[in-house]
Amino acid sequence: MKRAILLAAAVALFSAPGWAAQNYAAKGLVLKVDKQHGSVLLSLERIPGYMEAMTMSFPARNPEELSDLSVGETIEFNLVVDGSNAFIEKIHVHHYEGVEEDPMSAKRLKLMAGLVNPAAPKELKVGEQVPDFSLIDQNRQSVSLSQFSGKVVAVSFTYTRCALPNFCFRISNNFRTLQKRFAGSMGRDLILLTITFDPAHDTPEVMAKYGETWSADPKSWRLLTGEPSKVEEICNRFGISFWPDEGLMIHSLHTFVIDRNGKLVANLEGNEYSADQLGDLVRMVLEKPQGQTVHSATR
Repeated sequence: MKRAILLAAAVALFSAPGWAAQNYAAKGLVLKVDKQHGSVLLSLERIPGYMEAMTMSFPARNPEELSDLSVGETIEFNLVVDGSNAFIEKIHVHHYEGVEEDPMSAKRLKLMAGLVNPAAPKELKVGEQVPDFSLIDQNRQSVSLSQFSGKVVAVSFTYTRCALPNFCFRISNNFRTLQKRFAGSMGRDLILLTITFDPAHDTPEVMAKYGETWSADPKSWRLLTGEPSKVEEICNRFGISFWPDEGLMIHSLHTFVIDRNGKLVANLEGNEYSADQLGDLVRMVLEKPQGQTVHSATR
């Protein structure tokens, strides 16, 4: 409701008579790319002094700038409001470049690993069908991705000993926020999967205790572990990089969203998006009935 009110206020501002052209530096998470109409639906971050965070569709001054955008990417752009017209221009994808040691080290090591083992499983791309996999949850129940056919699935990767608050902690908090926001859809339409890449330590019992920390409902938020070889295979398929280093893990940071048809619709890298933006993306995917695909360009 709050976002709807803000949206109406923004539209009123755009159409106000005598409104002088204004330019605003803006940033948002891509929810949908409409190439036919040359527009993009965004979960927009707050623009100080102008508007609060909201979900809104914007036409692009140059539609060609939308050609390579994918759902789940964060973009920076210039918002132009001129009388009754508003459009965006100078669109740039904001690539995650954390200054913290873990993700940056993981990115470098991932490049090295690709050179050493070029035969490694091909990393999933947006729009591809996600292969089935099976692991064990916090209640020692076998869990397969295929059992959630017809549901939207969000997937994150973690390890319970992660001591850095901006990494695993933030990703788990995002899922806790999703669980609260979509309480009426959890289990029925939405499933959360958190997979550890430290199965030697993160047994089902450890994962259960971790889940209690985040108030994870084991019926709809499954915390998964398993044989190291299986976990490694799944991580490789999703492009998750991790290496042990002096008792800790160097690792990359990704969150994935899979639609009701089992296709990967978003790969959110890093930790710079908000829980609300992730929720806006999940809501959009939930609104698509099975059989329809969330369309976006792949990179």
